[in-house]
Amino acid sequence: MPNRTSSLAAARPRASRTPRTGLLAGPAPILISAVLWGTTGTAGALAPAGAPAAAIGCAGLTLGGLLLYVTSRAARALPAACTRRERWLLLLGALAVAGYPVTFYPATVRTGVAVATVIALGSAPVFVGLLSWALGRSRPTTRWTCATAAAVLGCVLLVLGPEFGGSAEPVDLTGVLLAACAGLSYAVYSLIGGRLIADGHPSDAVMGVLFGAAGVLVLPVVAGTDTRWLTEARGAGVALYLALFTVFLAYRLFGHGLRGTPASVATTLTLAEPAVAAVLGVAVLGERLPVVSWGGLVVLGVGLGVLTVRAGGRGEDTREASGRMEP
Repeated sequence: MPNRTSSLAAARPRASRTPRTGLLAGPAPILISAVLWGTTGTAGALAPAGAPAAAIGCAGLTLGGLLLYVTSRAARALPAACTRRERWLLLLGALAVAGYPVTFYPATVRTGVAVATVIALGSAPVFVGLLSWALGRSRPTTRWTCATAAAVLGCVLLVLGPEFGGSAEPVDLTGVLLAACAGLSYAVYSLIGGRLIADGHPSDAVMGVLFGAAGVLVLPVVAGTDTRWLTEARGAGVALYLALFTVFLAYRLFGHGLRGTPASVATTLTLAEPAVAAVLGVAVLGERLPVVSWGGLVVLGVGLGVLTVRAGGRGEDTREASGRMEP
């Protein structure tokens, strides 16, 4: 990503200049985040009957986003430390974060969780690659293109495997559009977060501002629905779990991972989420996966493995892993 032109940025060391090493550097935190996100479906299934799907996701975002903000002292000082252009980026990023739950969860109602998950998660890395290319910050590499194609194919086979065994209902086009909008939202805030972090801002501050503001933006969605499910012990437990683990902890790790991983690679790595969700469905909810889905799991794992192993390499891969997208 291009360097900042302000003197403030030049005065402080950039997190992206030297590739980091160690377990929590590069792609590892991204994969851990994807594992945590993969538990959301199982957690949501434990919510009280009648709890609105969108309200469940927005409640977790509101609580977790505000927690991200209040636990980061740097987040409160971030807007003042930003240039005017960066403040606009923060606003756009917060809107993108807020846009994900209000588009993804309605999409699952209209098209089903499987189709919505494939479209949202499968389109996100493609959107990131195309946006980065369109903005002149990077060109999709052969390795990224092949690994992403394999991961998306594996994701499709994994999630839609059961559909291949019988007649599927017609897909709702509005639901497809909503799911694609969710993928675009994720791509936009991943790019913005990665850019601000690569420009030298602390990752916890960037995530705190983006998600704290988004939590406030989606609060009317929660307040405008029946909130009695939150007064039950099980409902409150689900909301707290989503807030603490799938928002607070996951996005702390995601922001940390963006220090050493470009958004194009990060969004592809998060395709591990449906794999985790599928395994939990088998292990916890007693679901069954057909052979096609297990084959998709293998293909998905190969694609993610290529990115995870090569992201720490040299040459072209090292430039990508530094978190910067060179023109």
